[in-house]
Amino acid sequence: MGDVSVADSKVNFGALAALHKWPSLANQRRPQRASYQVSEGTLDECISAFMGKPAATRHLYEIHTTAQPPLVTDILSPEHVTELSRLREFL
Repeated sequence: MGDVSVADSKVNFGALAALHKWPSLANQRRPQRASYQVSEGTLDECISAFMGKPAATRHLYEIHTTAQPPLVTDILSPEHVTELSRLREFL
């Protein structure tokens, strides 16, 4: 997540967000189909829901939220969600 320090980060974990899942076949994303919403709440709640998924299936999920530059984009990849989860622990 770059050179931004934890002290400089101002992530609003209370921002509205939605957890989306990609349709899959044999645990692989089917990108020709659109992702669909599985839950909605705050960014914090969606990160918690994502982290509660089995590690082997997390690549099928992403979080949609309002961008909060420089740390939060409007669509968060599984890797990005994992990093934000770690950041939450420091704040």
